[in-house]
Amino acid sequence: MSKKSLPTKASQGKTKLGDQIRSIADRLKQETEVQIKATSRILGAAAQISENHDRLINEVVEMVEEDLNNEADTSQRQTYTVEALKKQYKTLKDAKAHFNLKANSWDALVNQLNALSLQSPVAENSPQSSQNLNGKQGNDRPEFERLAVFLEPDVAQMFPTSEAVNEALRFLIRVASKNLS
Repeated sequence: MSKKSLPTKASQGKTKLGDQIRSIADRLKQETEVQIKATSRILGAAAQISENHDRLINEVVEMVEEDLNNEADTSQRQTYTVEALKKQYKTLKDAKAHFNLKANSWDALVNQLNALSLQSPVAENSPQSSQNLNGKQGNDRPEFERLAVFLEPDVAQMFPTSEAVNEALRFLIRVASKNLS
């Protein structure tokens, strides 16, 4: 064996080792670029989520403020009482005829009147103004029908009264209608 052949093998080994190191460095560089791109995408998505979150919070705040304003308006509306109606009308029949409502008692009449005063008025030209909820032609006041809905226990715990259920559903309707427009 000559001495010259040994350094050739050693230099070939160094070249192979150098190529391997360069290959590993290139892969690390590519992986880093992929990580940078992925991080950039994640940050972009997080910014979009934050923007949507802020928009939704602003919408909810606006709706709550609107509800508070409506509640203030509602508290300024006339609230009917049995005593006041009895002073104004001689009989239950007279009061029912005046308001064009059906009721079995003074309390039932007061409840219907207070429920109607909370509703927004229906425009004169709308199709609903000439039909009641049963679809019958008649006066401009809708007839109320009770609908029994059975709530699961976890839902009933959050919404213990029909008023709470109706309020939540109305809020959901407003959110959905704002998101559709």
